[in-house]
Amino acid sequence: MKVSTISIDLAKNVFQVLGMDKHAKQVFSKRLNRAQLSEFMSQQPACDVVFEACYSSHYWGRKFIAMGHNVKLIPAQHVTPFVRGSKNDKNDAMAIYEASFRPNIRFVPIKTEVQQEILMLHRVRERLVKQRTACTNQIRGVLVDFGICFPQGHSAFERAMWDIICDEAQRPLIKLIANDFWEEYQALSKRLERINSLLKQLVEQDPNGKILLSIPGVGPIIASAFAAAIGAGQAFNSPKELAVWLGLTPQQFASGNKSVNGGITKRGDGYLRKQLIHGARTVVSHASKKNDDLNQWIMQLISRKGICSTVVATAHRLARLIWILLQKQVPYAPQYAANQGASHGTC
Repeated sequence: MKVSTISIDLAKNVFQVLGMDKHAKQVFSKRLNRAQLSEFMSQQPACDVVFEACYSSHYWGRKFIAMGHNVKLIPAQHVTPFVRGSKNDKNDAMAIYEASFRPNIRFVPIKTEVQQEILMLHRVRERLVKQRTACTNQIRGVLVDFGICFPQGHSAFERAMWDIICDEAQRPLIKLIANDFWEEYQALSKRLERINSLLKQLVEQDPNGKILLSIPGVGPIIASAFAAAIGAGQAFNSPKELAVWLGLTPQQFASGNKSVNGGITKRGDGYLRKQLIHGARTVVSHASKKNDDLNQWIMQLISRKGICSTVVATAHRLARLIWILLQKQVPYAPQYAANQGASHGTC
């Protein structure tokens, strides 16, 4: 029997490989290690290869494509309902196979090494931001017990640390601790500056990144993250699908003739959603200074819904705008955005 589809349950060292023919009959079921998997797949005829979009999936996807296979990555949440019986590798491989044939499944595009490198930088950057915030918060809490209190913000923190270190009347141990925190803060800030500079350099070399940089509220951090995560938006069929994937659409509670909308779903990539909302907050804070259609819409929405709801609604609209511009491969223009936004229902 000729294999038409190979389903693989990925892991770190041991992989369950299931081969099926075009009549959905099992051809083989093997348990292989990393070296055996590469050798085994190179010996198979070109066919469909399906597995979950998870740990190391993009690496294996690129490797199998180079061997001539047609690789499809399935979101993990779409595989879970098809697991029958106990949770084990064989049942998982069968569930992946069955999920790959379901209609309306949106397969995950395989990321390039460059895209993964940029996302790696974002993960490192996020950790450094958390560490720097933890550093400043801890020294604030420690110094309050000694009557030393200063405003929030990096500038205020830097001034306060410098004043403590230079104060000859300050207790020696407090000066020592402050100096230690100051060195840690500076080291983290320098690492963040290097990553930010590198991300800015990379996004300016990316055609999709240049388009994203033209959008209001989108800087190098947001542009590089979206360009690396979604490419040109080819995984989505409409701007609404991107907004749904980001978790920016309201939850619906419907039964019969009754339908109630709640808060946003917050599904999908939380990091992208957070960054886009930060960018939308910047747009909303400066909306009163501009008169184009987007900012007029924001001002009208503020008067009806308030600031917080407007920020989320603006992020939703920016997500739709991102998909439209990436699909058309054109930069942002206020009048163009207004017309397209109306036609796609971004209001």
